[in-house]
Amino acid sequence: VVGVSEREEIYSLLHTAQQHRAVAATNMNQHSSRSHSVFRMVLSGAHAKTGTITQGSLNLVDLAGSERLKESGSQGARLTETQNINRSLSNLGNVIMALGQKQNHVPYRNSKLTHLLQPSLGGNSKTLMLVNVSPLDACINETVNSLRFASKVNACHVGTASKQAKKA
Repeated sequence: VVGVSEREEIYSLLHTAQQHRAVAATNMNQHSSRSHSVFRMVLSGAHAKTGTITQGSLNLVDLAGSERLKESGSQGARLTETQNINRSLSNLGNVIMALGQKQNHVPYRNSKLTHLLQPSLGGNSKTLMLVNVSPLDACINETVNSLRFASKVNACHVGTASKQAKKA
C-alpha cells in the first residue's frame, strides 16, 4: 500500500505498474498481455461540518485476454502463461455465475485474481466491465467468446451498493 496525495503520484504508480506488465508475442497478438493488471485506489474523505468519513475503493482491472492454445501457437513459458490466464478467467466466470445464481458458496479462493477482487465483485459494490474485441475475421472466435463472457457478466445482479459512512 502506497499513500498518495497528488495526481502525479498516481500517474507514476500506473507507469511503474505498466513497466512490470508481462507482454509477449503470440500467433494471435504481437503485443499480448501475459498477465492481468490490477490497480486499487482507496479513497477517503471527511465532511468538514459533520465529521462524517466516507471511504470507497476504485479498482481498475485489465484482464489478459483468453487465447485458444491451438490458435496462439504458444509453447514453453508462453503455453504455461496461456493456461494460467485461461484458468483465472474461467475462475472469474465461475465466481460471477455463482453470484448471479445467489449460490451459498462463491469460489473466490479458486484463483488469486478472484480472491483479490472479492470486495469488488460481491456485496456492496458497483462493477463496470469494458470488453475490447477485434473487428478482424481472423479473430471471430475470440471476439464471440469475449462477448459471451460479457453477456454472462451483464446478466449478473448482486445487489445495490450503498454509501459507506461513519462518524469520526
